[in-house]
Amino acid sequence: MTNTDTEHLQSFMQTCRQRVEEALDRRLPAADKLPARLHRAMRYSTLDGGKRLRPILTYATGKALEVPFDTLDGPACAVEFIHVYSLIHDDLPAMDDDDLRRGKPTCHVQFDEATAILAGDALQVLAFETLAADPAMAVTPSQRAAMIDCLAKASGAGGMVGGQAIDLASVGLQLDLPALEMMHIHKTGALIRASVQLAALARTDRDPAVMEHLDHYAKCIGLAFQIQDDILDEESDTATLGKTQGKDQAHNKPTYPALLGLAGAKRKAREMHEQAIAALETLGEQADLLRALSLFIIQRRN
Repeated sequence: MTNTDTEHLQSFMQTCRQRVEEALDRRLPAADKLPARLHRAMRYSTLDGGKRLRPILTYATGKALEVPFDTLDGPACAVEFIHVYSLIHDDLPAMDDDDLRRGKPTCHVQFDEATAILAGDALQVLAFETLAADPAMAVTPSQRAAMIDCLAKASGAGGMVGGQAIDLASVGLQLDLPALEMMHIHKTGALIRASVQLAALARTDRDPAVMEHLDHYAKCIGLAFQIQDDILDEESDTATLGKTQGKDQAHNKPTYPALLGLAGAKRKAREMHEQAIAALETLGEQADLLRALSLFIIQRRN
């Protein structure tokens, strides 16, 4: 990317972060509303932190497809609510047992384990409530139903939760590349794909071919994101990451660098980026932000 392209992407991402932060704030329960401790935990984990990559992908896809951002605020919030719930539960002692997330104490450390579980549960439900009833979404009932179906499949046993179960069962094992990719297509990739799909579903005149190309793009960047996460777990530090560095190696989890070596993992990330770009070939200049986001994913440092 040129400096101008980079500046344009950074400006777009900052605008999206600010927009979704305000949208999340409006949709979360007030901190003083009973049960206040639960609501404070939900707000603590959701607001003031995170890359907001999934909402940014929703907005970038919407821009490529000329979907108004007012319609996308609900889907962007819904996918982020699911993501935050998954992080809260992922950090629990029964899972990865982590003390740091987004540069601050994890939810169960800041509050307590039971409150963290309930906060995650409530955020999960709020995601689907948002898609079902958010009045700002200018879509038909059938579109709402399709969005709910999309996010449910991406979040459940056939998606993110199933991937997490595979991840936990794989600790200490040596997975081959197809098995490792299958795990991350579910654990990380499913929600990234939903971020793109939700924006596409907001159009009433959807082109099946465009939907297919966008889904392949999202599948590729989902894998690229996880590969880069694994690389950063080896190369970065806790302060930069905002979460505990080296925890995958400490927990003896299968990763791309462990299987391919650091150089091989970096090549694999680049291959996924190139496949993502190829998937957008027919979309023209309106997909330039999606192209730039793919490169950003494999170049990010946290």
